[in-house]
Amino acid sequence: MPSHLRNTGGTDASGDLVTPSTAPVPSVVTSGPEPVRTITASTDVAQTNAPVASGATPGGLYAPLEGSGAVVPHTGTPTISLRNVTVIYPAQPNKPALDNVSLDIYPGEFVFVVGHSGSGKSTFLRLLTRELKATKGDVIVAGQNLTKMRNWKVPYLRRQIGTVFQDFKLLPDKTIYGNVAFALECIGKPRSVIETQVPEVLRLVGLAEKMDSFPDQLSGGEQQRVSVARAMVNRPPLLVCDEPTGNLDPAISLGIMKLLDRINQTGTTVVMATHDREMVDSMRRRVIALEAGEVVRDQERGGYGFYDAL
Repeated sequence: MPSHLRNTGGTDASGDLVTPSTAPVPSVVTSGPEPVRTITASTDVAQTNAPVASGATPGGLYAPLEGSGAVVPHTGTPTISLRNVTVIYPAQPNKPALDNVSLDIYPGEFVFVVGHSGSGKSTFLRLLTRELKATKGDVIVAGQNLTKMRNWKVPYLRRQIGTVFQDFKLLPDKTIYGNVAFALECIGKPRSVIETQVPEVLRLVGLAEKMDSFPDQLSGGEQQRVSVARAMVNRPPLLVCDEPTGNLDPAISLGIMKLLDRINQTGTTVVMATHDREMVDSMRRRVIALEAGEVVRDQERGGYGFYDAL
């Protein structure tokens, strides 16, 4: 079997888990303006099975795109619940990064988080991955209260969350195969599982022919596809994306969004912070708009709104 590690020494780096998928983003059919609806955190979390998004198939990894843009029913147990969450950074004690935020995100939703720079988007995402703890309130992800979670449990939580970053965060001394396999190696998956799942995931993101290439041999769009593949290879139920198209030109960005849309169609919940006005307006998914740490709009099939792309 070919080596997937460049022999440049023992450079150590950490990688966040992620998994893949490819697909065309559907053209969105709009049927008139959607009503603005504020969604508050539910006080009674029902112990029911999470609904599967339209287009998902129980046995397959990624199903064909169908019915994109449909509103996901807000029933059952939310994947994410924020209840009266406030985050205050010590350097700005009188200016909360998030101020008394309450909302629910349900299984299979695709949610855009938009707003000016400094509005609280990054803080919101960092709460979901437990990089940050809320100053007040409860952050519940996959049934676990992250505000009360002990630190030793955090790595186990992150196995259920795929993360895609703006700057890819690929390991330069590993091949594409090695970067994706690394996510499974870190959680102790056996070699047989790695040798099966990694090629499958690279095929699904359209990079099967480049698994022996290194990151610096790929374009920016291809590197971001590797990042998506790495995030999804462990098939997590939640995918968190922080400006994944921020460094890409519009044509490449469209391909990445098609990929994320395809992932969402399998039932994976996607939460994405973005400044990409055109993409948000064209996809018409749920939009949560933040301003000065507060939710100022929560709209099904919404548009970007009147925010400058800062």
